[in-house]
Amino acid sequence: MIATSPFGKTGHQSTRAIFGAAALGGMKQEKADRVLDILLEYGINHIDTAASYGDSELRIGPWMREHRERFFLASKTGDRTYAAALASLHRSLERLRVDHLDLIQLHNLVDENEWTVALGPSGALEALVEARSQGLVRFIGVTGHGTRVAAMHLRSLERFAFDSVLFPYNFTMMGIGQYAADVEALLKVCDARGVATQTIKSVARRRWQNGGERKFSWYEPLRDRDAIRRGVHFVLSRPGLFLNTSSDATILRDILDPAGEQAQAPARAELEADVVHYTMEPLFIPGVSDTI
Repeated sequence: MIATSPFGKTGHQSTRAIFGAAALGGMKQEKADRVLDILLEYGINHIDTAASYGDSELRIGPWMREHRERFFLASKTGDRTYAAALASLHRSLERLRVDHLDLIQLHNLVDENEWTVALGPSGALEALVEARSQGLVRFIGVTGHGTRVAAMHLRSLERFAFDSVLFPYNFTMMGIGQYAADVEALLKVCDARGVATQTIKSVARRRWQNGGERKFSWYEPLRDRDAIRRGVHFVLSRPGLFLNTSSDATILRDILDPAGEQAQAPARAELEADVVHYTMEPLFIPGVSDTI
């Protein structure tokens, strides 16, 4: 079974591996049900989806009728204005067939102009705070991609007491000096304030090359089980970090198996060898490829 840890100050003990439900976005219900059953097998108790993840919320909805009490259920809205975010939240509740979410997150809040709108007057944050007061959501978080995300999360935390943050964290991304420094600064603040820290892209190899064979994810994941194990342990060997699983469900078990082990920080030489052997690259590079 996979160990649990306090999810910030929410009072919930979440499994340190969180199911990234983007994996369900293009699935039929029968296949999605089989994937969701894997969560029961491994004892996963936290699901993270989003309004923009294709049919993900629709696939989770029928399953929630029987399993709602087992899971900390999170979704996201990418809308930035009050009215649009409120409509998005209500649509998510309807699609998920639940009367409340445990966590609603402002999705990929990195762009300066979007940040100003979302956190300003009549912005999305106002709608989510109102929804919290009405019992439609319990907690509010913020997520993001790119090399500016950690610095922007720090700004967001100065503006509002978010309950969680989410950002990329893997060996190649942490090899970018400024990004690593920003992440460390963010983690220090989150630790002091009891903000849950979720990570994504733990087993990313690189962006698809020349169109590649893109199927389940916008980036190419690692496939070798040992390399995946090292990627998972790179994250989980650090106390306090949660790992959101890949949007490629074909490697879900390959991620959850090492997530259930006692995580040992891989040797730097091993990780560097993986970078060479699998021609790994950071998904985000300042000034080159800083968006999805």
